[in-house]
Formats: sequence, C-alpha cells, structure tokens
Amino acid sequence: MTDLYVDPSAQDRLASLVDEAFDLGVVARELGGRDLASLTDTVSPQGVVAVCRRVDVGLDEVVRPGARLLVCCVQVRDPGNAGTVVRCADAFGADGVVLSTGSVELTNPKTVRASVGSLFHLPLTVGADLAAVVAAAHAAGLQVLAADGSGDVELSELSRTGGLVAPTLWLFGNEAWGMPPEDRALADRVVRVPLYGAAESLNLATAAAVCLYTTATAQHDG
Repeated sequence: MTDLYVDPSAQDRLASLVDEAFDLGVVARELGGRDLASLTDTVSPQGVVAVCRRVDVGLDEVVRPGARLLVCCVQVRDPGNAGTVVRCADAFGADGVVLSTGSVELTNPKTVRASVGSLFHLPLTVGADLAAVVAAAHAAGLQVLAADGSGDVELSELSRTGGLVAPTLWLFGNEAWGMPPEDRALADRVVRVPLYGAAESLNLATAAAVCLYTTATAQHDG
C-alpha cells in the first residue's frame, strides 16, 4: 500500500485500519464526498480507498518445487469468478495462483473485491502461456488435473483412491465454453465433479471450491 484516503465521516469506524497503515509508514489522508467516490466504481463506497502496488510475480515464483497445491485459471474472463477462485485458493491453503493468457486482469476492480483481500496473501502470476505452466508444474513434481464436466474420472474416486495426495496443479477453464480439447490434453487427468441432483453443472468458482477443498483435505489427511 502506498496511499490511503479516508472519508472523515468514517474515521472512527476505520481507526484500526488507519493505525495499521501508519505503522507501515502510510499516513491516511482525508478525502470525502464526491472526491472519494470518484476513485471508486461502487454505488456505496466504504469510505476508504487504498492505492497499492501490483502484486503479481513471475511464473517461477508460483510454480516451483515444494509447492503442494496450485491453481491455474485458463482464460477465465469473469472478474467475479477469478477473484472468488483466488479467495478459495487462499482459504484452502494453495501455494499460488496463475491466470493464463486470455484471462481477466488481476487488477480489475471486481476481481480485487471478489478476492476479499486474498490476492495479497499468496503469490500470483498473470498472462502465462498454459503449455509453459503445465511444463513448469511437471518439472516441479506436480501432477496436473483439469476440471471438466466431461472428465474421465470423478473427483470422489480420486479422493478415495489417494489420487489427490500428490502435489497438484488444478486447471479451471472458461465460464462459457469450458476448456478446449487441446488444453485438456495437457493435463494428466481430466476430472469431473459428481452431481447428484438435477442441476446440469456448477458455477466455475463453485466447482473450483469443491476441487480445492477435496484436494486440500486429502493432502492434509494423507
């Protein structure tokens, strides 16, 4: 964080945040009304705006030996989905997230909000070529699993048979068209989440949450 702007009417509510920023060497500046609102794209701003440096790093800092659980968003275009996947990755202890070429900008305001701060908690890289991501994962000793409704194995089966204990990179595809055959072919296995009700499919971020939770549980129990 390099700058912090706070609405005077929210000073009391945000006192702890202002104090924490001060401890980091950032002095909060008062900015209210329309001036503060002009810096946001929300209907009801929270009374505070922070200016931060970019947080993305190189691919080699994310896909690296020793990583146990990694996530790659493959041409994920919806900012809410991308931010929620980052949040899920953070919640389930992933070591990093990759946004491939063709994915939404990490700095999109909706992506940032949907991550609820998680994009500051773990390494992220953007604009990565998918083939290079998979090659780096294999070199680092990770298996590569692609989540797709047409998968040849169910997530529950992999969990039962110990197939999720190994270090894993998950690939999650586009919201509208999923993952093209050439991208699925890069994975070691294509995995489907079993559905027991009448719904035809899961939202991308929901499917990612299920896959990451199941994998993290297997790895911690194993």
